[in-house]
Amino acid sequence: MAEVDPGLIQAPEHRPKPGIIKAEGIPVIDLFIISSPNTNSNDPRALDSLVAEIGNACKSWGFFQVINHGVPLAKRQNIEKASREFFGQPVEEKNKVRRNKEKVLGYLDTEHTKNVRDWKEVFDFTVQDSTIVPASYKPDDKELTKWFNQWPEYPPKLREICEEYAKEMEKLAFKLMELIALSLGLPENRFLEFFEEQTSAIRLNHYPSCPIPHLALGVGRHKDDTALTILAQDDVGGLEVRRKTDGEWLRVKPLPNACIINVGDIVQVWSNDIYESVEHRAMVNSARERFSIPYFLSPAHYTNVQPLKELINEQNHTTGGNFLSQENVIPESELAGKLDGALPISK
Repeated sequence: MAEVDPGLIQAPEHRPKPGIIKAEGIPVIDLFIISSPNTNSNDPRALDSLVAEIGNACKSWGFFQVINHGVPLAKRQNIEKASREFFGQPVEEKNKVRRNKEKVLGYLDTEHTKNVRDWKEVFDFTVQDSTIVPASYKPDDKELTKWFNQWPEYPPKLREICEEYAKEMEKLAFKLMELIALSLGLPENRFLEFFEEQTSAIRLNHYPSCPIPHLALGVGRHKDDTALTILAQDDVGGLEVRRKTDGEWLRVKPLPNACIINVGDIVQVWSNDIYESVEHRAMVNSARERFSIPYFLSPAHYTNVQPLKELINEQNHTTGGNFLSQENVIPESELAGKLDGALPISK
């Protein structure tokens, strides 16, 4: 990325503005009562309060941070260290696990968001190896294919470290989905059936220092076409969220060992628009490189994503005065298209 590619330049209306507006209002939610073995998670008042916090955060922001989430610090530190070691190699070494049409997982440094190249390099792997997905976007094509992870020789324990971290992310994701279900007035296990053959994935992101941070973005504006995203980021920061009330871009302040959670398009549909997937982007700077690790929770490939019947009634065909139509449904073929060839956008 030493030479500036014109394809990196954002259109004027999407370039970063001078100054940083900190997202002071994004909720920070303490999960201590459900993650600590020494607390009574059956306290109904405490659980009701936590569920209400989750619901308010999903509805008002679509984003929130969680602390005391139960993910061991050592597991996070291990994957952060391994990520730095992998990206610190010469590009020739990283290209040994480069993604292509046949191998859709692994290393890439030429990803685009909305047809503009991102200032980043990534390493992708799926939580389930192998992962079954449709072979094409075509709705009548019933052929399936399998994705397999690629693992580099260095760092030597990268696979082991990543798989251990993935297990922790899955546990946290399912806890959060249970809380989201309760916040919608549903049984806590309402969503779990969709993830028995999940297509969830993890991405290691590296954003090198950028000589043109006023013109380029680490990742352009986007929404996540997943159910839920859990992000671990370093202390450099760079994630910005578009505030729902006025469209202003706000910087999410990194909190030590916290995880940033955002609602994806699939939860928006399942919730019948009660909760909304919100636009966000990743900034870069000229002084420091940045690392982040998003976990993308996604259902089985055959999931026909549509509003849950429990959340549809005469007054609420869809929330916000919309109507229940194919615009509110993500059919199996389109879900496959979102997954095929590229993983969800990074942060």
